[in-house]
Amino acid sequence: MRQIPVDTSAAMVMVAQPPAPKIANRQTGEIATDRETGAPLMTVDVMFVMDGNAEILNLTVPNTGISEELSMGTPVALTGVVARPWENEFNGQKRHGISFRAVAVTSLVAAKVG
Repeated sequence: MRQIPVDTSAAMVMVAQPPAPKIANRQTGEIATDRETGAPLMTVDVMFVMDGNAEILNLTVPNTGISEELSMGTPVALTGVVARPWENEFNGQKRHGISFRAVAVTSLVAAKVG
């Protein structure tokens, strides 16, 4: 499958929706897992702002790559983001799009000491 690296270094990124488990099977509630590591997968929506334009991206991230303090509005750094074009057919209708995956989503807010 094609993977296109995404350069996020010039963008401002913040959490739009906190991480949630990625569901592999809606009927059984089974959580999706990473094919290589077996780690449970999470989804996190981020607001990606660059050149005055904002987009909401839905990222898939292994749970091991999510820092625990990700709440709405938290500024974050994205590591290893790739875009993957996809296409499928369901009930005779073709659908296509781009999915985004990251190795890690890390809070840029300093942890409170105390």
